[in-house]
Amino acid sequence: MFILIPVLIALGLYLRGWTLLRRAGHGRVTEWTGLAFVAAMTAILVAVSSPVDELAGLLLQIHMTQHLMLTMVAPPLIWLGEPLAPILRGLPRPIALVAARLLSRRRVRRLEIVAHPIVTWSVFVACLLVWHTPAAYELALRSHAWHHVEHACFFGAGLLFWWPVIQPWPSRAVWPRWTMIPYLALADLQNTALASVLTFADRVIYPTYSSVPRLWEISALEDQAAAGVIMWIPGSIVFLCSLAWVISQQLAPTPAPDRYRGRRDHIRDVKGDSSWPLRTT
Repeated sequence: MFILIPVLIALGLYLRGWTLLRRAGHGRVTEWTGLAFVAAMTAILVAVSSPVDELAGLLLQIHMTQHLMLTMVAPPLIWLGEPLAPILRGLPRPIALVAARLLSRRRVRRLEIVAHPIVTWSVFVACLLVWHTPAAYELALRSHAWHHVEHACFFGAGLLFWWPVIQPWPSRAVWPRWTMIPYLALADLQNTALASVLTFADRVIYPTYSSVPRLWEISALEDQAAAGVIMWIPGSIVFLCSLAWVISQQLAPTPAPDRYRGRRDHIRDVKGDSSWPLRTT
């Protein structure tokens, strides 16, 4: 329930703001951004507020599917939904104005160091490696509190990882766009290595799954191998599709430069104008 309510609130604010901005004709919000955000919220609810969460304690393959939804599905869809503008616009105006002023301050912008690709990649990989160690994984299986911490870590690391790949408004790229190619390729390599351990292991790595009731007449070792395949193939598909997207951007013709763009950006930054989502005209 504590997941359901925040997700529904976020979805309600987003849809309200999205509708208002669409009526005002803002080009940054489209049908695709709206669908992406709704799909992201749906993925979160399916992962943690549905029978999937109950089955995750009985089958490692379901647990792995749950983790993929929290790291590889929901986070990129959230950023593809360009959530900041609609959510700001969806807030009550007094709160939205305060939030817009806070977001325009230099001290808040300095936090962009957290979104540096080295930081986001390292946090993502470290999170996956640490939580898939037997000690940490078993702790999450035995304790509901630690299980929620594990999910929060996966989701937060996913949001960080996909930030420089999607580069949602109003963020600015720290590295050239082409650097996202090795960024994604190395993450896929790490994912493949971790998945291969689960797929080809000759013993059950997480003992809890040896003692729980077996479903569908599948052994614990077979369940573990299936979990590895789920991590390997769908995970690699997400990375490879993202790689293809970035490569296609690099191969696309470069648009003619706008000689006035730099001047407009400078004027907007000086004014601290982060409140455009709040305007309807």
